[in-house]
Amino acid sequence: MTTEQGVRQFTVDAEDDGIRLDRWFKRHLPDTSFNIVSRWARTGQLRVDGARATPGDRIATGQSIRVPPDEPERAPRAKPQREPLTPEQIEFARSMVIHRDVQAIVLNKPPGLATQGGTKTHEHVDGLLDALAFDRDDRPKLVHRLDKDTSGALLLARSPRAAAHFARNFSSRSAKKIYWALVVGVPEIRDGVIELPLAKQPGSGGEKMHVDEAGGLPAKTRYRVVERAGNRAAWVELQPYTGRTHQLRVHLAAIGHPIVGDGKYGGAESFLTGGISRKMHLHARRIRIDHPDTGKLDVTAALPPHFAESMDMLGFDPALAEVALIDDIAPPPTREEKKAKARAHAKTFRKERRGERRSRGEA
Repeated sequence: MTTEQGVRQFTVDAEDDGIRLDRWFKRHLPDTSFNIVSRWARTGQLRVDGARATPGDRIATGQSIRVPPDEPERAPRAKPQREPLTPEQIEFARSMVIHRDVQAIVLNKPPGLATQGGTKTHEHVDGLLDALAFDRDDRPKLVHRLDKDTSGALLLARSPRAAAHFARNFSSRSAKKIYWALVVGVPEIRDGVIELPLAKQPGSGGEKMHVDEAGGLPAKTRYRVVERAGNRAAWVELQPYTGRTHQLRVHLAAIGHPIVGDGKYGGAESFLTGGISRKMHLHARRIRIDHPDTGKLDVTAALPPHFAESMDMLGFDPALAEVALIDDIAPPPTREEKKAKARAHAKTFRKERRGERRSRGEA
């Protein structure tokens, strides 16, 4: 029976006694989808004997089922279409490619280009990926990211299998990323490890991180001073052992040697005079990761112009760091490792002393 408002009333027959309400719909109103029945139930429009009902309720002979007016299935919301890239955008995207094989692409991302879009960010690598499909029907996928003002090696996966493989490498920390940076001043320890927990800084809207000993997430960075320009600046090589947001920038600022040009964390002191660029001097120099097909993928990205010019002005020789990369050198012992070694040495010493005393007593 149908009322004037289009609401329908049905009486449960004996053959439907004890079945679920959603099963009743499949038998008698097969064109009404489960999604629509669920929506009617959530909004209280579906009723049995005047009471609100759910698709899983059991019904009995003689009960009255109130069914709202029939409605067409809602079409799925269409995904927003990406604007086609211009020839200039395609040329720019492909100019960044420094490695390409069946499974992977590595870009040398310039500073100032975001990896992904966001509020007020319309130019980004993710928006250029259609230009990097090449001989495939699908676009490559980002598997990690670099800060907007950080330049250097950025890895893309060209297949779902490669994306899953690279993601496992990053999560297990078997992927190695080597960064170069110019910092203000010269760290007193030339080869060290920075272990300071990081958290989002309150009041910054999540846009800035800070050291938080109590509630921060563990963060660990290895660094090595490659060369120094007196006491004015140093060229350091960095390897992050964890992947916290802005980790390298916060860690270096925390030990009193902010990255040159990083006003966000170093303030006015991060800018050098004498013609040194005000852009940030942090570059993802090298990425080394297991390849899903061919063993190791090992790619080095050339410095951007502003970084190379600053290196030259400060008298740094890029060839010095190519002799032995930081990840090939045994890391210095951490504070905990030093303490453990000292305890072990003290224990051995005490045992030897006890042995000497027993020997003298027997004599």
